[in-house]
Amino acid sequence: MKFVDEAVIDVAAGHGGAGCVSFRREKFVPFGGPNGGDGGRGGSVWALADRNLNTLIDYRYARRHEARNGEPGRGSDQFGAAGADIELRMPVGTIVRDAETEELVTELLEHGQRALLVKGGDGGFGNLHFKSSTNRAPRQKTPGWPGEAKKLRLELRVLADVGLLGMPNAGKSTLIAAISNARPKIADYPFTTLYPHLGVVRVGPEQSFVVADIPGLIEGASEGAGLGHQFLRHLQRTRLLLHLVDAAPFDDGVDPVAQVRAIAAELKKHDPALAAKPRWLVFNKVDMLPPEERAQRLAAYVRRLRWKGPWFAISALAREGLRPLVEKTYEQVAAGRSDAAPADPRFDRPQAAGESAGPA
Repeated sequence: MKFVDEAVIDVAAGHGGAGCVSFRREKFVPFGGPNGGDGGRGGSVWALADRNLNTLIDYRYARRHEARNGEPGRGSDQFGAAGADIELRMPVGTIVRDAETEELVTELLEHGQRALLVKGGDGGFGNLHFKSSTNRAPRQKTPGWPGEAKKLRLELRVLADVGLLGMPNAGKSTLIAAISNARPKIADYPFTTLYPHLGVVRVGPEQSFVVADIPGLIEGASEGAGLGHQFLRHLQRTRLLLHLVDAAPFDDGVDPVAQVRAIAAELKKHDPALAAKPRWLVFNKVDMLPPEERAQRLAAYVRRLRWKGPWFAISALAREGLRPLVEKTYEQVAAGRSDAAPADPRFDRPQAAGESAGPA
């Protein structure tokens, strides 16, 4: 199925039914009095979060969603039937905004969460509603109130604890396939990953976290190079970023240190809050380095970057060094979950306990 994480839709609630002017007409009952009922309420449009969905493709092609109008009132004290509500099922993590004002309408963060998008209009009053001791034969009625209508912008941000970022062919897809149940496409050419992938990493009994893999980021992405910043929004809800670096590039002219700095600069250009998240360096493909030079070369990279945070050395293909990475990552995620304010993306950077996790 094609991955779609943006859509614009038009939603319209139903109008309320009009009230009725009617009088009781029955043999041998003169002056029967008013018996016109009220109109029915118009249907509303609701959003429902569904964990079984992972794309907004349904709303790319079905853009107009209207609820039914309420029925008008009738005689014999009969009120009009209310219009049926409609529910729009959306993936968990969907943000709904007003397309014209950019005002936040709702944010679906839990499975089964239900949010009102547009409210149906109330039904009008029939003349039964206006009778009184001084107005015994009212001929007043009111029309139904119109339902709300909006143009909405839907934006999907996947819910993940950890995000993978790095240059194309750094090994992000290989890593997520090695540590989780995700099965992304893996090939030896750039931009193999064209849309985000989610995987659940099992650390132990009742111990797991969700990791997200997004397409590779390159220098100049803020100007539209490569796939640009199109998918960086999917990292904004993560608690930790794992920055994968190709420690043994095939091209001798490629400098891993320059690549790390380029990615960091692109993050700051896109969103300073995203750049402020905890970010750990993960040097991948260390099995391609000569064993006698491995520790020295990685230490030189860290020294040139003046890196003070945790860093790891792994080989996703050979499954080397993955266990320490997964365990330390889970500790960081679990600490963030127990924080008093886990929704804040800029929670404190962890202490240097993870810095001992050097070359595996």
